[in-house]
Amino acid sequence: MVAFLTKLLLIARTRLRSQARLQAEILVLRQQVLILTRKRAQRVRLRNLDRLILVWLYRTFPSILNAITAVKPETVLRWHHRGFRAYWHWKSGWRVGRPKIDREVRKLIRRMSRENPLWGAPRIHGELLMLGIQVA
Repeated sequence: MVAFLTKLLLIARTRLRSQARLQAEILVLRQQVLILTRKRAQRVRLRNLDRLILVWLYRTFPSILNAITAVKPETVLRWHHRGFRAYWHWKSGWRVGRPKIDREVRKLIRRMSRENPLWGAPRIHGELLMLGIQVA
C-alpha cells in the first residue's frame, strides 16, 4: 500500500512539474511577443526588465532555453552569470576594512595619549573598555 501511494505521489509531482514547465514556456513566448512588438528599428532593444524575466524563468526552468528565439540562449546564460557575479560582488563588498570609529572617540584617544605619554596601546584600550567604549 505504501509503495502504491509513493508511486501515486511521484506521478502527481511529475504532472505538476510538467504543467509548471508548460506555463513557464508560455510565459517565455509571451515575453518574446511583447519584446518583438516593441521593435522599432531593425534591431531588437531589450530592457533590463526583459532580461530579468528571461533570466528568472531560465533559473526556475532551465528547459525553457529551447523556447527562446528573440535572443540566443547563450546570451541568457551570459546574463545569468553576470547577475550572479554582480550579486556576490555586492554581497561581499560591504565589510571591507576596520569598522569606523567616531570622531569623539578618536579625539579622546589622542588626548589620553598626549596626557599620558608612557601609556601604550594596550593600556589605552583597557581604559576605553573601563569607560564602556569598544574599539578593536
